[in-house]
Amino acid sequence: MQDGKNLILIGKITGTHGIRGQIRVVPYSGDAGSILSLQSFTVRTQDGRHSSFRIRRAVEHKHKALVSIAGIDDINDVLFLVGCEVYVSRDQLPALPEGEYYWQDLLGLAVVDEQRGVIGELADIFATGAHDVYVVKDGEKEYLVPAVSDVVLEINLSARTMTVRPPEGLLDL
Repeated sequence: MQDGKNLILIGKITGTHGIRGQIRVVPYSGDAGSILSLQSFTVRTQDGRHSSFRIRRAVEHKHKALVSIAGIDDINDVLFLVGCEVYVSRDQLPALPEGEYYWQDLLGLAVVDEQRGVIGELADIFATGAHDVYVVKDGEKEYLVPAVSDVVLEINLSARTMTVRPPEGLLDL
């Protein structure tokens, strides 16, 4: 098992396909093609264990990836994987363009309002139809910050900070 910082969460196994042990993987990026070139993946099973698998074949089907695992040819051997999240080693993923980040790299950043200072920590991210939304937590308070360039002014991974200019009234709710 690799160091957790070298593993990137990319999707979730939502079911099986056929009787020969294929699994359906829904990519969190929305691009099933991103899974097709992978050589292996790791899952965290329901009981907390990590298991790694070598990919024999992957094809795109209805916006999902159908993945055949090397050495597995029976549906009963993959049923325990349904519901597990899929991770891959960072070195299997392409470098991102300037200004784009893997979600895992953003989680835990200190979120700094340019006027008020630190307002919390980036605790979660979720996708919407238009843009991602950052969930910033400060104790019991929670803010939903739109991930758009007018609001997110700077992300500094080495300093572990994100500087924002929240819409008026957002922090007063």
